Amino acid sequence: MYGKKVWFFPDGDRPPPGDSLMKGHESYVVLNPNEKDAHLIFTLYFENDQPVRDIRMTVCAERVACFQTHNPAHFGGHILPLAQQYAVKIESDVPVIIQYGRLDARQENLAYYTTMGYTEEE
Repeated sequence: MYGKKVWFFPDGDRPPPGDSLMKGHESYVVLNPNEKDAHLIFTLYFENDQPVRDIRMTVCAERVACFQTHNPAHFGGHILPLAQQYAVKIESDVPVIIQYGRLDARQENLAYYTTMGYTEEE
């Protein structure tokens, strides 16, 4: 099986959509290259607020899924506030590969940021 079961992303920051043709957004892209569905649990951490726990999502076997933070259907009805720093822990019952992406359209020269998360070796 490929991937890891626990991932951390410390630099979450949902940007506003902006006025450009490409709208500001952020997302977590999860690849499940394995033969079993992956059941994920997201925990959101904030500087001055209590964590939001138990946001559940599924990625089918041998599929990829994009979870957008501005889409409440992707985050258990929770909408992340704009421009508020947060961090996330993602736990999966099968190993997965996760990448974070953010398009910030607040400036003329768009900034697209993408990174792999932190995970411990098993």
